[in-house]
Amino acid sequence: MKNIPELKLGLISVSRDCFIIDLSRNRRMAVAESFEKKYGPIYNCPVTVENEKDMVKALDDVRAAGVNALVVFLGNFGPETPETLLAKYFDGPVMYAAAAEEDTKVLSAARGDAFCGMLNCSYNLGLRNLHSFIPPYPVGTAEQVADMIADFYPVATALVGLSHLKIITFGPRPQDFLACNAPIKPLYDLGVEIEENSELDLLVEYRKHNDDPRIPAKVAEMTGELAIGDKMKGILPRLAQYELTLLDIAENHRGSRDYVAFANKCWPSFQTEFGFVPCYVNSRLTAMGIPVSCEVDIYGALSEYIGLCVSGQCVTLLDANNTVPKELYDQEIGEKSGYRATETFMGFHCGNTAACMLREPKMSYQLIMHRALEPDREPDITRGTIEGDMKPGAITFYRLQGTAEGKLCAYIAQGEVLPARCHSFGSIGVIAIPEMERFYRHVMIEKHYPHHGAVALGHQGKALFEVFRYLGVKDIAYNQPKSLPYPTENPWA
Repeated sequence: MKNIPELKLGLISVSRDCFIIDLSRNRRMAVAESFEKKYGPIYNCPVTVENEKDMVKALDDVRAAGVNALVVFLGNFGPETPETLLAKYFDGPVMYAAAAEEDTKVLSAARGDAFCGMLNCSYNLGLRNLHSFIPPYPVGTAEQVADMIADFYPVATALVGLSHLKIITFGPRPQDFLACNAPIKPLYDLGVEIEENSELDLLVEYRKHNDDPRIPAKVAEMTGELAIGDKMKGILPRLAQYELTLLDIAENHRGSRDYVAFANKCWPSFQTEFGFVPCYVNSRLTAMGIPVSCEVDIYGALSEYIGLCVSGQCVTLLDANNTVPKELYDQEIGEKSGYRATETFMGFHCGNTAACMLREPKMSYQLIMHRALEPDREPDITRGTIEGDMKPGAITFYRLQGTAEGKLCAYIAQGEVLPARCHSFGSIGVIAIPEMERFYRHVMIEKHYPHHGAVALGHQGKALFEVFRYLGVKDIAYNQPKSLPYPTENPWA
């Protein structure tokens, strides 16, 4: 995917001047060797930092090497000021880890005491209000520190991506969709840029692409991707023209930013003026690594982009939409899955989920819009959805949100898409999350989250939690087990 960062990790070791510098240097070499053997390249900075001048030299060295995510390694106790100034002056995410003592021989004369130094390092980071990634237990052998760095990799990818991201929007949120309307000030606090445009701007750009010579090739590409019946083929030139429009906007409007995402209006006037439903094109761009959220959901697009960086795989945005009927639960879910009925729900959107995430994807029309816009004729302007049941497998349901008070909050819930057939329309799947009914009531409802949730493939909670924590999000909710009541949960219920 071209729309997410290529991470280049750098490793700097630090040494307190009253400790043996070779101990830190040699331990750094062992960490680099272990990481490269198991995971891949890491830039091993030759400067061991003992003082502030060393800190400047080390930063100059890693910058010259193109490093965009930094690991500061306490090979011994470490110098408190220079090691924390590395995080202050490095333009990118920073991780801290410390060396464990190797054996009893080291204890006699060459002890590193990094276990102690890590405490003072953390204290100094707090004094300077600096964010950093510190693993759950940040002290280990070379092999263990290498594994910690591997955990840092997806977190750092997302953080670098966000610092160079622009979200381009078209149109105001639809009427009565206040849930998608959230303050943008927290986005600027994260370093994300916003470019807001009107639907009319988008229509003008679309019309500029009339008779674009690239349209036939796009139509052929779409035809080869999924099942398109004869009644749907006539819509393809319009969809191809729209896709080219968005791709050109992404390129021409990124400005100083490296990465882009869209949050676009998609109803109700879109169909009558553009002549199609944009869902399928939205899904295709998301599969390319350019998330396009529905209904001008800016924080939905932001959440999708984070999941894209963390997982390296396609993402989608779904409504937490409807319950699973008892008939369907009894026939296809209950005994087979082990989930209670209230731990399941259907995630749905009109047709925005990429073909790679669907079983038997096909092009169709938006049933609800068709009833309203062209009830007495064959679908025309309501065509353009991609529909199918979601493929079964592990997923993470999550969202980063700006509250009405201008604060950031987030939730993360790991679960799975079940293999049950949905017997419905749109991009849809039966999702199961342990203790979902409690999570729904005491997180999603209690904390005023909108109905849109991002969906990433696989269980990505570990990395997402660290991304949100690094960003300074204080309220990170999750689906708590029954043994751990929510603060608002009635103990006698």
